[in-house]
Amino acid sequence: MQTAGTGVCQGSLRSKFVPKTVVRAGRRGAIGRIGVRVRAEAPRDGDSEGRGAQTVLKDPPVKQVPEPAPSPPSTATAAPSSFPRDLLFPKPGDPQWPPQRAFAAIALDNVLDSVVDIGRHLRRMNVESEVPVQQEQLVPGDNGRMRLRASTKPVVLVLGSGWGAHSLIKVIDTDMYDVVVVSPRNHFVFTPMLPSTAVGTVEFRSLLEPIRTSNPCITYLEAECNSLDPEAKIAVCTSSFAYDDGRRPQFEIQYNKAVVAVGEMPATFGVAGVKENCFFMKEISDAVALRSRIAEKFELASLPGTSEEDRRAALHFVVVGGGPTGVEFAGTLADFLREDLRKKYPALMPYVRVTLLQSAQQILTQFDEGLGQRALEALTSSGVEVRTGVRVVQVTTNRVILKGGEEIPCGVCVWSAGNAPRPLVTQIASQVPQQTLAAEASRIAPGSKLCVDSFLRVVGATDILALGDCSLVLGNRLPATAQVAGQQGAFLAHLLNSGFSLGVGGYTQPPPFQIVKRTKLQAMTEQSAALQWLISAMMGGRKRIEVASEVSDALFRMDAPPWIRMHSETLTAAIPLDQSTRAAAVCDIAAVREAAAAAGGATPQSIARAAQECVRSVEEEQRLAREAAEAQEVRYWDRPFEFLSLGIMAYVGSDQALTQVEAFDVINLKLYGSVAYLLWKSVYITKQVSFRNRVLILFDWMKTRVFGRDISLF
Repeated sequence: MQTAGTGVCQGSLRSKFVPKTVVRAGRRGAIGRIGVRVRAEAPRDGDSEGRGAQTVLKDPPVKQVPEPAPSPPSTATAAPSSFPRDLLFPKPGDPQWPPQRAFAAIALDNVLDSVVDIGRHLRRMNVESEVPVQQEQLVPGDNGRMRLRASTKPVVLVLGSGWGAHSLIKVIDTDMYDVVVVSPRNHFVFTPMLPSTAVGTVEFRSLLEPIRTSNPCITYLEAECNSLDPEAKIAVCTSSFAYDDGRRPQFEIQYNKAVVAVGEMPATFGVAGVKENCFFMKEISDAVALRSRIAEKFELASLPGTSEEDRRAALHFVVVGGGPTGVEFAGTLADFLREDLRKKYPALMPYVRVTLLQSAQQILTQFDEGLGQRALEALTSSGVEVRTGVRVVQVTTNRVILKGGEEIPCGVCVWSAGNAPRPLVTQIASQVPQQTLAAEASRIAPGSKLCVDSFLRVVGATDILALGDCSLVLGNRLPATAQVAGQQGAFLAHLLNSGFSLGVGGYTQPPPFQIVKRTKLQAMTEQSAALQWLISAMMGGRKRIEVASEVSDALFRMDAPPWIRMHSETLTAAIPLDQSTRAAAVCDIAAVREAAAAAGGATPQSIARAAQECVRSVEEEQRLAREAAEAQEVRYWDRPFEFLSLGIMAYVGSDQALTQVEAFDVINLKLYGSVAYLLWKSVYITKQVSFRNRVLILFDWMKTRVFGRDISLF
């Protein structure tokens, strides 16, 4: 129940069941006199134990003007100069904040969020004809660089166009923000199906969705962000294209909130020749080039006069990396060789080999060991040679050299051995001192990822969010999968749509919060005696309203960690929980007696009156401080990102797949074979980002089944 005059929220356990926890402040009143008192001082330097310290005011009782309440901290609080490592993660015994929730509760929230998202998408259906034509988005800046034209709404800068960024773009409220997307790629790619495009099972454009189609209300700039200044909130970007004279436009973007979703790039681990001689599986261009190279090698091997040694080398396909990408490509390539190329090049089949190299002792380490063994058997039966426990030390134009000196002749080498940070991630991490400490505490190389808290805020930075492969959630290592990045993008969109202030990222920083000021109705209520009487009568009296407010506030702060408690008490000028308001603890009666003795003595009655005046003045000061506070209530976003694992799957060739699903803490489903393959296909179809893509992929599958894969060289 809630009243207009006080904003009382009954039900102190609200914070555990809804995504916004409310801390209420007190009521306003007339300014009174402040007498002699002793009050508990607020802790300094983050010392929550210092709240019990008292400062004795030994002056005689005199009328004083109340000191103004301290101004609430800015929502863009600067990062602390010192950041102890032991504050990066919860300590044993620390309260779980926010409390961990069950799988079913997370799933229900996701369903409700999806309903809201559908409504937002429906409102955008005909927006293309309504969006005004924007001219001259970039205007000359003072420093010689172009800058983005000033916006009337807060600017959310999104860097990237992958899974996380695309999911956020689909959901974010463009009525609330001006969303600017900067990426060197103007489309989204359904990356799990890149192996299928490399062999012609699915066409390239069936996996794409242009960013401007994803959300016609955003501003897209095809460029690359070179650097980002977390303090000035400025991103410097360079165009992906150049003018005829070679100049590349460079411009700045002044943002209010930034989302870093640039992902990672293939890691070479310092192996010589990988960048120059290997093919990767990150972009459509990689799949296009690989598809052409496969066709080239078969055409070269079929030429008259080609020796057997050259044929064996040209038709040996090596895949480095036994993760899902490497295994799926090896299995898909085996299908392509067996089902299509065998018919067109029957004389070359004895020379064809596919080898999968894995440095670990087993492939698909993300899966159950039994499923990994089934995948190994399936690949072997398809003709793929799997070698585990081997390490590549060099790649040349036609050879893969292993540790120990063994050389493997090959025509094509596909590298899917891991990922490395992009330069922008390293640059941002170098600008935030706390990132180095967080990386060391997480046992990763400094600058390799952006360490974020449970709300995906970059630790130590203000108003910067990071998601996907380029981020690392402190204390919760998540797999680098499209599933994680997509859920993180939707989560951040809902967080931004709430209008909450992000603040500084970090475990010991307050969660995203919203300061609620007094409404006109509340002010009108306090000025009207009739309305005050009516509210008091409805709520059971003024005293009951005050007690309900104090109990609701206190119970919330008892459950919250010290840093959240201190933050809410500062904003609302609430009395600290461990500061007693009893006269014996707050007012120093001995000091009053000393002051009276120095003035010539006093009767017991006058001492008692002085003590009562002391108590009254302390209570009055506390009341005035709360009424003068800017925030009447503070709402905390207490729904951190919670990954809802829907399982993992991988295709291993010959219409066989692996599926591993763990959900609701009781379901542990492990499938292998044709049933898992059908589930794999159904999931990949339903996870497409648009109806157009679903139709195109279904037609591609049907065309491949009827007519076979295209082997044209173009």
